[in-house]
Amino acid sequence: MIPASKMAQAQRALPFWMSLLLVPVAVLGAMQGGWTVILLPLVTWVLFSLLDAVVGLYTENADLETREDQLGWYRAITLIWAPVQFALLYWLIWYVTGPGDGHLSAPETIALFFGMGVISGTVGINYSHELMHQKDRGERFLADVLLAMVLYSHFRSEHLLVHHRHVATPRDPVTARYNEGFHRFFPRVLRQCWLSAFRAERDMLARRDLPWHDAKNPFFRYWALQGFMLLLAVLIGGWTGLALFLWQALVAVWQLELVNYIEHYGLTRKHLGGGKYEHVQPHHSWNAAHRASNWLLINLQRHSDHHTKPDRRFPLLQNHAAASAPQLPHGYPLMTMVALVPPLWRRMMNPRVRRWREMYYPEITDWRPYTKAAHPLPR
Repeated sequence: MIPASKMAQAQRALPFWMSLLLVPVAVLGAMQGGWTVILLPLVTWVLFSLLDAVVGLYTENADLETREDQLGWYRAITLIWAPVQFALLYWLIWYVTGPGDGHLSAPETIALFFGMGVISGTVGINYSHELMHQKDRGERFLADVLLAMVLYSHFRSEHLLVHHRHVATPRDPVTARYNEGFHRFFPRVLRQCWLSAFRAERDMLARRDLPWHDAKNPFFRYWALQGFMLLLAVLIGGWTGLALFLWQALVAVWQLELVNYIEHYGLTRKHLGGGKYEHVQPHHSWNAAHRASNWLLINLQRHSDHHTKPDRRFPLLQNHAAASAPQLPHGYPLMTMVALVPPLWRRMMNPRVRRWREMYYPEITDWRPYTKAAHPLPR
């Protein structure tokens, strides 16, 4: 018999396993076709936005004294997702180029793999984010596997070595500037993030008197894993399989950067002079306490606490209320849809940024230096 305490832990963790429901939705789209191929973005964006409106906010906090062995059910979903996503992605490639060839029209196939990219980005990259912050080498490897499936392996280096160090400053490529629309932000971060990640790893090796091409550079591991994923797509589905793999990878990265865009939009740490900035505070991240989208995103919306304690596992992340950190009006799924319409985004968010400035930095009258890379990373 399962002890009552273990059963209670499983019940508390169960809502975070809702991501697994996306797998049969993807299979249904592949086998049924028609309108079902658009179910994946409808579920992740629309359904979870509606659930947020119905189930409301969740502001309670877990006990920080909770032991690691009490988090097994929470960890399990992040550990099993890599093989689940791997199997789903390559099964879809096999099915639409093999047994299901001709079953779906070209637009249906494109829509289906758009949805697969939404899964890879919303769930896969988000889970890789949780795993890359942990001390266990196995968990960090699973993070690399998930990122290789979307050809964005450098995100690990960029996130750990650049974003967490320079967040909410012009030195961080993924901190969206005030008034910067997403459609300008996206191509900028695609270019800058790879470069900043590579330079960060190069500089770490240089401090150990090692060249960038030393075997310790993780980019060689990144390239090997990505090469394996690409080769497997070709072997399973030929050139069509490769094209579909690339399409879902692009959608996944687009989904990731939509989230990056809203997490710190317009928020900037105070410049202290000499290229130095104040320490990161809770008010340098946007937060959302919406219950349903935090189930889907494993508490990513408790973002201020993540920047306070990056290796804190997701069930232990603490909620920051409006008194200590800025709050988004809606959860991430709805806010990412709003971000796709820059005039609507600015109408919703710019007044909030201005109120944030007045609340935390009334002494700053000229914000222009904070809206561009005034203090860029060294080359």
